Amino acid sequence: MENRDLQRYRVKQEVKLKEIDTYEDFNSSDKALKKELENIREDLGKFQDKLYAHGKYAVLVCLQGMDTAGKDSLIREVFKDFNVRGVEVHSFKVPTELERKHDYLWRHYLALPARGKFSVFNRTHYENVLVTKVHPEYILGEDIPGVDTVSDIDSTFWENRYRQINDFEKHIAENGTLIFKFFLHLSKEEQRQRLLRRIRLKEKNWKFSPGDLKERKLWEQYQECYEEAINKTSKTNAPWHIIPADNKKAARVIVASILLEALKKYKDIEEPELDDEIKANLETFKHELEKETE
Repeated sequence: MENRDLQRYRVKQEVKLKEIDTYEDFNSSDKALKKELENIREDLGKFQDKLYAHGKYAVLVCLQGMDTAGKDSLIREVFKDFNVRGVEVHSFKVPTELERKHDYLWRHYLALPARGKFSVFNRTHYENVLVTKVHPEYILGEDIPGVDTVSDIDSTFWENRYRQINDFEKHIAENGTLIFKFFLHLSKEEQRQRLLRRIRLKEKNWKFSPGDLKERKLWEQYQECYEEAINKTSKTNAPWHIIPADNKKAARVIVASILLEALKKYKDIEEPELDDEIKANLETFKHELEKETE
Protein backbone atom coordinates (compact mmCIF):
# COMPACT_ATOMS: atom_id res chain seq x y z
CA MET A 1 0.00 0.00 0.00
CA GLU A 2 1.39 3.38 -1.03
CA ASN A 3 2.23 5.85 1.73
CA ARG A 4 -0.62 8.32 1.25
CA ASP A 5 -2.42 10.71 3.55
CA LEU A 6 -5.76 8.93 3.81
CA GLN A 7 -6.96 11.20 6.59
CA ARG A 8 -7.65 13.93 4.07
CA TYR A 9 -10.70 12.00 2.89
CA ARG A 10 -12.17 11.78 6.38
CA VAL A 11 -14.77 14.38 7.37
CA LYS A 12 -13.60 16.03 10.59
CA GLN A 13 -15.24 19.41 10.19
CA GLU A 14 -18.01 20.96 8.15
CA VAL A 15 -17.52 20.44 4.43
CA LYS A 16 -18.82 21.97 1.21
CA LEU A 17 -19.05 19.38 -1.53
CA LYS A 18 -18.54 21.94 -4.32
CA GLU A 19 -15.07 22.63 -2.92
CA ILE A 20 -13.97 18.99 -2.92
CA ASP A 21 -12.34 17.35 -5.95
CA THR A 22 -14.16 14.51 -7.69
CA TYR A 23 -11.12 13.17 -9.57
CA GLU A 24 -7.91 11.49 -8.44
CA ASP A 25 -5.40 9.27 -10.20
CA PHE A 26 -2.25 9.63 -8.01
CA ASN A 27 -0.33 10.12 -11.27
CA SER A 28 -0.58 6.36 -11.72
CA SER A 29 -1.63 4.33 -14.73
CA ASP A 30 -4.75 2.18 -14.66
CA LYS A 31 -2.50 -0.87 -14.64
CA ALA A 32 -0.59 0.38 -11.59
CA LEU A 33 -3.79 1.19 -9.72
CA LYS A 34 -5.20 -2.24 -10.52
CA LYS A 35 -2.05 -3.92 -9.18
CA GLU A 36 -2.10 -1.78 -6.05
CA LEU A 37 -5.70 -2.75 -5.38
CA GLU A 38 -4.87 -6.44 -5.83
CA ASN A 39 -2.21 -6.18 -3.11
CA ILE A 40 -4.46 -4.30 -0.70
CA ARG A 41 -7.46 -6.55 -1.10
CA GLU A 42 -5.27 -9.62 -0.52
CA ASP A 43 -4.32 -8.14 2.86
CA LEU A 44 -7.97 -7.28 3.52
CA GLY A 45 -8.92 -10.87 2.78
CA LYS A 46 -6.37 -12.11 5.31
CA PHE A 47 -7.69 -9.66 7.88
CA GLN A 48 -11.23 -10.88 7.28
CA ASP A 49 -10.12 -14.42 8.11
CA LYS A 50 -8.71 -13.20 11.43
CA LEU A 51 -11.83 -11.16 12.16
CA TYR A 52 -13.99 -14.23 11.51
CA ALA A 53 -11.87 -16.46 13.76
CA HIS A 54 -11.65 -13.80 16.48
CA GLY A 55 -15.41 -13.35 16.46
CA LYS A 56 -15.74 -10.26 18.66
CA TYR A 57 -16.00 -7.39 16.18
CA ALA A 58 -18.24 -6.81 13.18
CA VAL A 59 -17.54 -4.39 10.30
CA LEU A 60 -20.20 -2.30 8.58
CA VAL A 61 -19.27 -0.60 5.30
CA CYS A 62 -21.79 1.98 4.06
CA LEU A 63 -21.67 3.17 0.45
CA GLN A 64 -23.63 6.18 -0.78
CA GLY A 65 -23.44 8.13 -4.00
CA MET A 66 -25.43 9.45 -6.91
CA ASP A 67 -26.57 7.06 -9.64
CA THR A 68 -23.57 5.68 -11.64
CA ALA A 69 -21.10 6.57 -8.84
CA GLY A 70 -19.62 3.07 -9.07
CA LYS A 71 -20.90 1.39 -5.91
CA ASP A 72 -21.55 -2.02 -7.49
CA SER A 73 -18.19 -2.33 -9.22
CA LEU A 74 -16.38 -1.07 -6.13
CA ILE A 75 -17.98 -3.81 -4.04
CA ARG A 76 -17.06 -6.41 -6.64
CA GLU A 77 -13.42 -5.34 -6.87
CA VAL A 78 -12.59 -4.38 -3.28
CA PHE A 79 -14.09 -7.48 -1.64
CA LYS A 80 -13.08 -9.99 -4.31
CA ASP A 81 -10.60 -11.84 -2.04
CA PHE A 82 -13.00 -12.23 0.88
CA ASN A 83 -14.26 -15.63 1.92
CA VAL A 84 -17.96 -15.59 1.02
CA ARG A 85 -18.91 -16.80 4.49
CA GLY A 86 -17.45 -13.64 6.01
CA VAL A 87 -19.13 -10.87 3.99
CA GLU A 88 -22.72 -10.05 3.04
CA VAL A 89 -23.89 -7.32 0.66
CA HIS A 90 -27.27 -5.66 1.12
CA SER A 91 -28.79 -3.42 -1.55
CA PHE A 92 -31.67 -1.45 -0.12
CA LYS A 93 -34.41 -0.67 -2.61
CA VAL A 94 -37.88 0.82 -2.14
CA PRO A 95 -39.21 -0.51 1.20
CA THR A 96 -41.51 -3.51 0.99
CA GLU A 97 -44.99 -3.57 2.51
CA LEU A 98 -43.62 -5.45 5.52
CA GLU A 99 -40.75 -2.99 5.95
CA ARG A 100 -43.15 -0.05 5.85
CA LYS A 101 -45.01 -1.56 8.79
CA HIS A 102 -41.89 -0.98 10.90
CA ASP A 103 -39.80 2.10 11.61
CA TYR A 104 -37.38 3.09 8.86
CA LEU A 105 -34.31 1.67 10.63
CA TRP A 106 -35.81 -1.78 11.21
CA ARG A 107 -34.66 -3.36 7.96
CA HIS A 108 -31.16 -2.01 8.50
CA TYR A 109 -30.97 -3.55 11.98
CA LEU A 110 -31.87 -6.90 10.41
CA ALA A 111 -28.98 -6.59 7.93
CA LEU A 112 -26.28 -5.67 10.46
CA PRO A 113 -23.22 -7.94 10.44
CA ALA A 114 -22.83 -10.68 13.01
CA ARG A 115 -19.64 -10.67 15.06
CA GLY A 116 -16.77 -11.81 12.89
CA LYS A 117 -18.38 -10.66 9.65
CA PHE A 118 -18.48 -7.75 7.23
CA SER A 119 -21.72 -6.27 5.92
CA VAL A 120 -21.71 -3.90 2.97
CA PHE A 121 -24.71 -1.61 2.61
CA ASN A 122 -25.11 -0.60 -1.04
CA ARG A 123 -27.27 2.44 -0.38
CA THR A 124 -28.02 2.67 3.30
CA HIS A 125 -30.17 4.02 6.09
CA TYR A 126 -29.12 7.46 4.80
CA GLU A 127 -31.63 7.12 1.97
CA ASN A 128 -34.09 8.14 4.69
CA VAL A 129 -32.57 11.64 4.84
CA LEU A 130 -31.64 11.83 1.15
CA VAL A 131 -34.20 10.56 -1.34
CA THR A 132 -37.01 11.15 1.18
CA LYS A 133 -35.82 14.70 1.74
CA VAL A 134 -35.81 15.40 -1.99
CA HIS A 135 -39.18 13.63 -2.25
CA PRO A 136 -40.82 14.25 1.14
CA GLU A 137 -44.10 12.79 -0.12
CA TYR A 138 -42.45 9.36 0.28
CA ILE A 139 -42.50 9.90 4.05
CA LEU A 140 -46.30 9.77 4.02
CA GLY A 141 -46.09 6.09 3.09
CA GLU A 142 -44.44 5.38 6.44
CA ASP A 143 -47.68 6.13 8.34
CA ILE A 144 -45.90 8.01 11.11
CA PRO A 145 -48.23 9.37 13.83
CA GLY A 146 -48.61 13.14 13.46
CA VAL A 147 -47.29 13.21 9.89
CA ASP A 148 -50.39 13.45 7.73
CA THR A 149 -49.26 15.91 5.03
CA VAL A 150 -45.98 17.06 3.54
CA SER A 151 -46.33 20.30 5.50
CA ASP A 152 -45.91 18.25 8.71
CA ILE A 153 -42.38 17.32 7.59
CA ASP A 154 -40.48 20.32 8.89
CA SER A 155 -36.88 21.06 9.93
CA THR A 156 -37.50 19.50 13.35
CA PHE A 157 -38.52 16.25 11.65
CA TRP A 158 -35.18 16.07 9.81
CA GLU A 159 -33.15 17.05 12.87
CA ASN A 160 -34.81 14.19 14.73
CA ARG A 161 -33.87 11.79 11.94
CA TYR A 162 -30.23 12.84 12.06
CA ARG A 163 -30.29 12.34 15.83
CA GLN A 164 -31.89 8.91 15.46
CA ILE A 165 -29.31 7.83 12.89
CA ASN A 166 -26.48 9.06 15.11
CA ASP A 167 -27.97 7.17 18.06
CA PHE A 168 -28.34 4.02 15.94
CA GLU A 169 -24.69 4.14 14.89
CA LYS A 170 -23.49 5.01 18.39
CA HIS A 171 -25.37 2.02 19.79
CA ILE A 172 -23.94 -0.52 17.34
CA ALA A 173 -20.42 0.98 17.59
CA GLU A 174 -20.47 0.65 21.37
CA ASN A 175 -21.41 -3.00 20.94
CA GLY A 176 -18.51 -3.96 18.69
CA THR A 177 -19.43 -2.88 15.15
CA LEU A 178 -16.72 -0.93 13.32
CA ILE A 179 -18.42 1.56 10.99
CA PHE A 180 -17.07 3.00 7.74
CA LYS A 181 -19.16 5.40 5.66
CA PHE A 182 -18.08 6.33 2.13
CA PHE A 183 -19.65 8.97 -0.08
CA LEU A 184 -18.59 8.40 -3.68
CA HIS A 185 -18.27 11.99 -4.85
CA LEU A 186 -19.11 12.11 -8.55
CA SER A 187 -19.18 15.12 -10.85
CA LYS A 188 -22.32 15.88 -12.82
CA GLU A 189 -20.40 15.71 -16.11
CA GLU A 190 -18.97 12.29 -15.29
CA GLN A 191 -22.46 11.04 -14.46
CA ARG A 192 -23.62 12.31 -17.87
CA GLN A 193 -20.87 10.37 -19.61
CA ARG A 194 -21.65 7.19 -17.68
CA LEU A 195 -25.34 7.43 -18.46
CA LEU A 196 -24.49 7.92 -22.15
CA ARG A 197 -22.34 4.76 -22.05
CA ARG A 198 -25.30 2.84 -20.65
CA ILE A 199 -27.32 3.94 -23.67
CA ARG A 200 -24.61 3.55 -26.32
CA LEU A 201 -23.32 0.13 -25.25
CA LYS A 202 -25.85 -2.61 -25.83
CA GLU A 203 -24.45 -4.75 -23.02
CA LYS A 204 -24.98 -1.82 -20.62
CA ASN A 205 -28.55 -0.99 -21.72
CA TRP A 206 -30.07 -3.02 -18.89
CA LYS A 207 -28.55 -0.60 -16.37
CA PHE A 208 -30.30 2.42 -17.84
CA SER A 209 -33.59 3.73 -16.50
CA PRO A 210 -35.44 6.89 -17.60
CA GLY A 211 -35.83 7.54 -13.89
CA ASP A 212 -32.08 8.26 -13.77
CA LEU A 213 -32.66 11.34 -15.95
CA LYS A 214 -35.57 12.46 -13.79
CA GLU A 215 -33.42 12.29 -10.65
CA ARG A 216 -30.48 13.93 -12.47
CA LYS A 217 -32.61 17.05 -12.86
CA LEU A 218 -32.62 17.24 -9.05
CA TRP A 219 -28.82 17.11 -8.85
CA GLU A 220 -28.39 20.28 -6.80
CA GLN A 221 -31.04 19.26 -4.29
CA TYR A 222 -29.36 15.90 -3.80
CA GLN A 223 -25.97 17.55 -3.32
CA GLU A 224 -27.41 19.82 -0.64
CA CYS A 225 -29.00 16.85 1.12
CA TYR A 226 -25.77 14.83 0.99
CA GLU A 227 -23.78 17.76 2.30
CA GLU A 228 -26.14 18.31 5.23
CA ALA A 229 -26.36 14.61 6.07
CA ILE A 230 -22.57 14.21 6.02
CA ASN A 231 -22.03 17.29 8.17
CA LYS A 232 -24.69 16.22 10.68
CA THR A 233 -23.59 12.60 11.05
CA SER A 234 -19.82 12.30 10.67
CA LYS A 235 -18.82 11.20 14.17
CA THR A 236 -15.69 9.70 15.70
CA ASN A 237 -17.34 6.28 16.00
CA ALA A 238 -18.91 6.48 12.52
CA PRO A 239 -16.92 8.84 10.29
CA TRP A 240 -17.76 9.79 6.73
CA HIS A 241 -15.10 9.64 4.04
CA ILE A 242 -15.58 11.62 0.83
CA ILE A 243 -14.07 9.65 -2.04
CA PRO A 244 -13.37 11.25 -5.45
CA ALA A 245 -15.32 8.92 -7.74
CA ASP A 246 -14.75 10.15 -11.31
CA ASN A 247 -11.88 7.66 -11.61
CA LYS A 248 -13.25 4.30 -10.52
CA LYS A 249 -9.89 2.57 -10.18
CA ALA A 250 -8.50 5.24 -7.88
CA ALA A 251 -11.73 5.32 -5.84
CA ARG A 252 -11.44 1.58 -5.22
CA VAL A 253 -7.83 1.93 -4.09
CA ILE A 254 -8.74 4.74 -1.69
CA VAL A 255 -11.64 2.87 -0.09
CA ALA A 256 -9.64 -0.35 0.26
CA SER A 257 -6.66 1.56 1.69
CA ILE A 258 -8.80 3.37 4.27
CA LEU A 259 -10.35 0.10 5.39
CA LEU A 260 -7.02 -1.71 5.69
CA GLU A 261 -5.23 1.15 7.46
CA ALA A 262 -8.00 1.55 10.04
CA LEU A 263 -8.57 -2.15 10.66
CA LYS A 264 -4.87 -2.91 11.16
CA LYS A 265 -4.95 -0.63 14.21
CA TYR A 266 -7.04 -3.20 16.08
CA LYS A 267 -4.14 -5.21 17.47
CA ASP A 268 -6.43 -7.36 19.59
CA ILE A 269 -7.96 -8.96 16.49
CA GLU A 270 -6.03 -12.21 16.19
CA GLU A 271 -6.80 -15.87 15.66
CA PRO A 272 -7.74 -17.47 19.00
CA GLU A 273 -5.17 -19.67 20.70
CA LEU A 274 -5.82 -23.38 20.82
CA ASP A 275 -6.87 -24.91 24.11
CA ASP A 276 -3.74 -25.91 26.07
CA GLU A 277 -4.73 -29.55 26.15
CA ILE A 278 -5.31 -29.67 22.38
CA LYS A 279 -2.07 -27.81 21.73
CA ALA A 280 -0.15 -30.26 23.92
CA ASN A 281 -1.50 -33.18 21.90
CA LEU A 282 -1.00 -31.83 18.39
CA GLU A 283 1.85 -34.25 17.70
CA THR A 284 -0.33 -37.17 18.77
CA PHE A 285 -3.13 -36.03 16.46
CA LYS A 286 -0.69 -35.57 13.60
CA HIS A 287 0.79 -39.04 14.15
CA GLU A 288 -2.70 -40.54 14.16
CA LEU A 289 -3.53 -38.97 10.81
CA GLU A 290 -0.18 -39.82 9.25
CA LYS A 291 -0.63 -43.47 10.18
CA GLU A 292 -3.73 -43.64 7.98
CA THR A 293 -1.54 -43.47 4.87
CA GLU A 294 0.75 -46.28 5.98
